[in-house]
Order: sequence, then C-alpha cells, then structure tokens
Amino acid sequence: MLYILVIFLPPLAVLLTGKPMKALLNLILTLIFYVPGAVHAAVVVKDHYDKKKIR
Repeated sequence: MLYILVIFLPPLAVLLTGKPMKALLNLILTLIFYVPGAVHAAVVVKDHYDKKKIR
C-alpha cells in the first residue's frame, strides 16, 4: 500500500511511516524535483517494512 503512495504522493507515504521530520525533508525534495523525493520515500518505506519484519 505504501509503495503505491511512494509513486503518487511521496511525502504522504513517508508521513504514514511515522517519521514527520523525514516527511518534511521529502516534501522539500519532491518540490525541488520529483525523482529524488520518490527515491527517498522508497528508501524510507523499505526501511520501515524491514524494521517491522524484524519485530
């Protein structure tokens, strides 16, 4: 679900992982140019799922 948001709304995907400061950074990256924001969001979401899988 979050990976779909990474494509369409990267800052919202990061915000839903529970990291508001990273979401703010992602918003800035997305506003500057879309691709860095999407890549950053994908990395944050992957890290979120990896940590969730370990627990």
